[in-house]
Amino acid sequence: MQILEDKTTKELIKESLSKGIPYQEYRTMLEDLVKEGKSTGENQTEVLSNHTLLNHKRMKRWDKTFKINIDIAHKANKKITWIVLTESWCGDAAHSMPIMNKVAEQNPNITFKILLRDENLGLMNHFLTNGTLSIPKLIMVDDETGEVVGEWGSRPSTANEMVENYKKKHGKLTIEFKEELQVWYNKDKGQNTVDDLLKLLALE
Repeated sequence: MQILEDKTTKELIKESLSKGIPYQEYRTMLEDLVKEGKSTGENQTEVLSNHTLLNHKRMKRWDKTFKINIDIAHKANKKITWIVLTESWCGDAAHSMPIMNKVAEQNPNITFKILLRDENLGLMNHFLTNGTLSIPKLIMVDDETGEVVGEWGSRPSTANEMVENYKKKHGKLTIEFKEELQVWYNKDKGQNTVDDLLKLLALE
């Protein structure tokens, strides 16, 4: 069992920034994992490797097709870093992370770095969603002060509302609902994620 030291959020973020990798490096890592039939994390199963393969294909499609139709170059007034906690098998991350990357590419004030959740549980435990280790989790940090100025995750706001409503009615997410959610992601074309990220930038 991993023993987590009692460190402040600011200390954990400072450590994490040195370990975070750029988006393109993460994409290369996923491609290599797919070739090896693996996923991120110590727990290697056929299910997780299949999810990684599917997510790699989804991200590749988003990387090629998603376009931002508004000028966001000046939406952040100071230098910030987006730290995203994720794992290769996470379906929601496959849809949202390419959008995050496109937004960051359009704005010179945003640095985008990625961390694997299970290798950074100390940080993840400071940013739980409803008490769970839900990913992807985006943490927005002011580069000058090192302070957290916003967070997002683990789904776009509309998708999150869909999930919560379904859970209240049915108790848990079914395979059929998960398929419905994938259809929603494709129909939305990343717009809800962009809208959420623009609101996040307004916080800094």
